[in-house]
Amino acid sequence: MAREYKLQRKKPVSASGIAYEKELNPEQFGAVTSPPGKSLVIAGAGSGKTRTLTYRVSWLLDQGEKARNILLLTFTNKAAREMVERVRSLVPGDVSDLWAGTFHSICNRILRRHSDEIGFTKSFSILDRDDQKSLMSGVVASCNIDTKQRRFPKSDVLISMFSLMVNTGVDLEEVLRARYPYFDDWAEELEKVRAGYVKKKRDTNSLDFDDMLCLTVDLFKEHPKVLKIYQKRFSHILVDEYQDTNSVQSELIDLLSGEANSLMAVGDDSQSIYSWRGAEVDHILNFRERYPDSVVHTIETNYRSVPEILDLSNAAISANKMRFEKSLRSSRAEVGAKPALVALEDPATQASFVAQRMLELRDEEGIELQEMAVLYRAHFQSLDIQMELTRRGIPFGITSGLRFFEQAHIKDVAAFLRFVTNRKDEVSFKRMVQMMPGCGPGTSEKLWQKWLSEPASGNPEPPDKWSAIFIEYSVPKKAAKHWEQFCYTMDELNPGGVFVSPSEMIFSVLEGIYDDYLKDSFENYESRRADIEQLIQYGGTFEDVLEFLAQLSLMSTTDGEPTGDKAELDDDKVTLSSIHQAKGLEWKVVFLIWLVDGQFPNGRILEADDEAAFEEERRLFYVALTRAKDELYLTYPMLNPKSYTGDVLCRPSRFLDDFPKEMVETWNVGNEWKEDDPF
Repeated sequence: MAREYKLQRKKPVSASGIAYEKELNPEQFGAVTSPPGKSLVIAGAGSGKTRTLTYRVSWLLDQGEKARNILLLTFTNKAAREMVERVRSLVPGDVSDLWAGTFHSICNRILRRHSDEIGFTKSFSILDRDDQKSLMSGVVASCNIDTKQRRFPKSDVLISMFSLMVNTGVDLEEVLRARYPYFDDWAEELEKVRAGYVKKKRDTNSLDFDDMLCLTVDLFKEHPKVLKIYQKRFSHILVDEYQDTNSVQSELIDLLSGEANSLMAVGDDSQSIYSWRGAEVDHILNFRERYPDSVVHTIETNYRSVPEILDLSNAAISANKMRFEKSLRSSRAEVGAKPALVALEDPATQASFVAQRMLELRDEEGIELQEMAVLYRAHFQSLDIQMELTRRGIPFGITSGLRFFEQAHIKDVAAFLRFVTNRKDEVSFKRMVQMMPGCGPGTSEKLWQKWLSEPASGNPEPPDKWSAIFIEYSVPKKAAKHWEQFCYTMDELNPGGVFVSPSEMIFSVLEGIYDDYLKDSFENYESRRADIEQLIQYGGTFEDVLEFLAQLSLMSTTDGEPTGDKAELDDDKVTLSSIHQAKGLEWKVVFLIWLVDGQFPNGRILEADDEAAFEEERRLFYVALTRAKDELYLTYPMLNPKSYTGDVLCRPSRFLDDFPKEMVETWNVGNEWKEDDPF
């Protein structure tokens, strides 16, 4: 038997010159300098997670580890670049051998080297969303699916559906039951398309983003020698935002870390808010069961918020049962303002309060607009805020998507109203026609020319019955049934030649024809329908459809914002954002709006009575609270006006019951008229 003999290497004394104990707080220092092994770092909001990870890399390099033996996995390219740059600023010498990047970029590097083993060539193409849609459309066409009787899901929906299967590890039947119950009758055809899509990717030597993760896992499981290469290569694995890992990413980490490699997973269970895209909070909650010999480090010192905001945040999240025990404490010694709890009369009053308070904070306290944010559970909840800010000339940017009136589904519905009021509106006519199955630009042009030949097209008054004209138009067979419904829906917009109210028009379009189109065309059907229901509510404030359409036009992308060269220089604008999009960001002042049961927490989750989903809603609430540094305003309307049912009394969010009332300052908002008030 060969004798084991080890060379003794003298550990360098901090080659970087970093005084770790001095530059880190005790919690960070404990995690950064922990011995090799499996460890979980629970890094609370604003506690210096990135600092902990980058100093850990520096520490390892100072201990003699080679950069090539360290793997840093992140969720965004921005995070990877930022961490590498920080390491470079901390450590002298070359760190280019460090493997740092997103899960997808790291898997791409591995698959390029071992493409033969997975049945592809090293020149395989990576499909972006447009590529996927094109490929999927071809597959659907080749499957000869009969879509004449009813719509088949569009490529965007199919891609999201199949992606969810991959990222959650569940079968098609379960995905349909949980997320797409209205497509259950298509199950057999959907499975056929999925199989065809998989085959087509292989035939074209192409991978989508899900494949990059799954095929790397398959490579390691089916080729143990390849796995050994990377297990030997990466003796230290660091993972950022571990609470956001899905089942495939978690398995990839398990395989790479193996029995012997050091693994440090950093995350915060209280900020796990992405289950809808496959993330599983159980991965972080059950880390010690997964790795029985692991150590858990908790970092609770917060460098962002005043104590009053943190006390409220701690109390709010403590109501969750599935969580690691921790209590954030502020590094800031100064006494701050208590979070404000503000009940407003209705959504319009809520918007007025937010806008007025913003101007006061800017003019009286010197807080820049760019240091203020309005956060909400769903994008449609920002409609009244957008309108009020525009009216007052307060510039704003939106991180949660397009401005409300610029979204495709809002423009789709508006097209019906625009055409019935302006029969010469070619753009709106063609937009409506192209919503029909099998109707593209050619068909819409043909039908437009047919309409122009009708005497009614030149009549200043709308026809009494649209169906009397349109029902005879020749459309593709697969569109016939939908076209018939379209004709009768158009009749409802101006029966007898008289326009009904804007709200009634939108309701008829939604229920008559557009709801089915939404389901088939967009992956986020429910949120888009909620947007249109909000548009119905907004339309209820108008009697005249022309005035309503004029307001939609005025709320354009550039309306209310600085233009020209000044726009490029003026970054001082308020941020409007969904809470999901706001994760990782911070502002001095945060307005958290629409804290009403059914809005936040979400109504579907309340109805489902799903404890795990409800706790994720509370984590979302916690994420919103911890975005604020200095001031936090919790607002809700007491009445919600509905177009058809009258005003609805709102129940304040049950999340407001999760903390003692003395933690907030209640504001009673009244009206005071000013003689010179331009509003």
